[in-house]
Amino acid sequence: MTGELIEKQTPKRRITDPAEALAALERALPGSGDHRRSARAALAWAVVEESLGTPLPSDYKYLAEWYPTFAIGDYILVSLPEPGEEHLVHRGFQSALDVLVDAWLEPGLGLPSHPAPGGLLPWSESDEGDKFMWTTAGETPQEWFVTVAGRGGAWWHYEGGAVQFLAELCDSTLEPWGLRIFDPEVTPC
Repeated sequence: MTGELIEKQTPKRRITDPAEALAALERALPGSGDHRRSARAALAWAVVEESLGTPLPSDYKYLAEWYPTFAIGDYILVSLPEPGEEHLVHRGFQSALDVLVDAWLEPGLGLPSHPAPGGLLPWSESDEGDKFMWTTAGETPQEWFVTVAGRGGAWWHYEGGAVQFLAELCDSTLEPWGLRIFDPEVTPC
């Protein structure tokens, strides 16, 4: 189910502060604050990152510290680590990576999978099979950007972080190339 890479979208300003990115997502998702944890969770990121063989972007980690797994518009599942279950996170990432390699990537597309340098690492998906991944290029995970593989065959890059991507997808700042339109509502999972 691969397609051709079609363009990229660049935010007007890349948000590098995790708290600012989360605030943008909360503005884009009315009522999301109702699902926010009452206190920031202490997650064993060293366990998660060691099992993946890479550090993760700070915006994703910050999101996971404040929110449990949730769905947006009954469309996008944002799977996040839970305190005490960090040792299980690798299985979820590996399962998504296996699906990506088996069903989505083809050699001619020029997009390797993690752990190859610059490889794709899935972090979310839609209920229709769209894949949301980091392209793990750059000196640090804060430089990674989002690659979208739409189930209909459209592949594209968003040159920002995962949390900013979700915020701008929900507030219609970016074009949802190949993705369906959905209501920006949060449902806890």
